[in-house]
Amino acid sequence: MEPEASPGALVALREIAAASRPFSWINTAYPFAAGYLVATGGRIDAALVVGTLYFLVPYNLLMYGVNDVFDYASDLRNPRKGGIEGALADPTTARRTHRRILWACVVTNVPFLAWMLLQGDAGANLTLAVVVFLVVAYSAPVLRFKERPFLDSFTSAMHFVGPLLYALVLVGADLGARSVWPVLAAFVLWGAASHAFGAVQDVQADRAGGIGSVATVIGAHRTVVVASAAYLVAALLLAFLPWPGWLAALLPLPYLVNVASFWSVRDEDCERANAGWRRFLWLNLVTGFLVTMLLIGITWT
Repeated sequence: MEPEASPGALVALREIAAASRPFSWINTAYPFAAGYLVATGGRIDAALVVGTLYFLVPYNLLMYGVNDVFDYASDLRNPRKGGIEGALADPTTARRTHRRILWACVVTNVPFLAWMLLQGDAGANLTLAVVVFLVVAYSAPVLRFKERPFLDSFTSAMHFVGPLLYALVLVGADLGARSVWPVLAAFVLWGAASHAFGAVQDVQADRAGGIGSVATVIGAHRTVVVASAAYLVAALLLAFLPWPGWLAALLPLPYLVNVASFWSVRDEDCERANAGWRRFLWLNLVTGFLVTMLLIGITWT
């Protein structure tokens, strides 16, 4: 009879898995895999498989795990934490849990990164290094890009654009091509707008905790305006794609409608924007499906 895993080990695994936010795994693995497949004409090889697996789990554990560890004090005061919007360790065992999470980040990331660095040229390796650096710099002490207004939204956007950019550089794609640069630019705007809108719901809590963000600087209403404009510009950029790619210009519009529905939000009632943020999480799944259908159409054209 095989020995059963101890309850303590199962708890530790659940805590580590929760820190990686499984609901959001697809948001980083998909851009890498889609970019790689489209740029190579559907080539399936070790680089695709390993890269997709890396951006599916270890990358998310690094991104969200480091964030959960170093944002713990403020997360304790945030009613959104402890569910789909972020794990929250038990205060009585938090130090041990955080130590496990950080070790898990090292153990899961280093082997993948070492292998991936052996596959690419200098440009691909530099791109990968910058992408991973931004993931750590967003939450790690001293750097804390998440507390540097405007840089916070750009860095957050690169968490999702980065895997796509790395895939394109890895396979030697022409980043200046008409079928590429509008996608990258629009994706950055989409990510920055999404992060900025996500910060709206925390304006009062962040100010009380002394945490800076784009929303604490310009206020809840102006952040909604800026995010709406960014989604609109993203849609306009995608219209530059050759047929049928320009149909992607429709994809940012539901996000625009979602965010603009909170046009009247002010700092005093910023928490009500959480309803829009929750819709955003589900919009990502629908958009991912539509992007898949569009990519199939492009491949067949």
